[in-house]
Amino acid sequence: MGKQKEGKTNVMRLLDRAGIPYEHMSYEVDEKDLSGSHAASLLGVDHRTLFKTLLLLGDRSGYLVCVIPVDEELDLKKTAKISGNKKVEMVPVKELLPLTGYLRGGCSPIGMKKLFPSYIHRSAEALPRIGVSAGQRGEQIFLSPKSLAVYIHAEFSDLIEAESSEGE
Repeated sequence: MGKQKEGKTNVMRLLDRAGIPYEHMSYEVDEKDLSGSHAASLLGVDHRTLFKTLLLLGDRSGYLVCVIPVDEELDLKKTAKISGNKKVEMVPVKELLPLTGYLRGGCSPIGMKKLFPSYIHRSAEALPRIGVSAGQRGEQIFLSPKSLAVYIHAEFSDLIEAESSEGE
């Protein structure tokens, strides 16, 4: 049956074990642009349905995970309030792998080394499916946002910066 790599990441194996259906999509990784927006364009999916996973450190709660649409910016004040912190800050990239087991550009909310308090932006709740990293650069999975929230014990919350005034 070939090597263990046969297209399955640890994230996919965890979802298989949990009986959670998902669709897997791959894209060619561009080391110069690891952004989720670039991934969404390469996959040809609606950017509002592809979500990035961010790891933060709260001054009271410790580490927490936020899953937001790839084109949006996290609102640190809202996130701090929602998570019971006075202040939250992004975890430096060099700390991502030791804390989560994932590299930047391949960080998934599923299968981190520890289960951190997790929050998914509320826009996901109304979607039939969303995409998140499958735990490796170039690999995405699409699944029900409600199934994801149950699996990672996440809350749906308003996490992103409000749209700026019209015009760019």
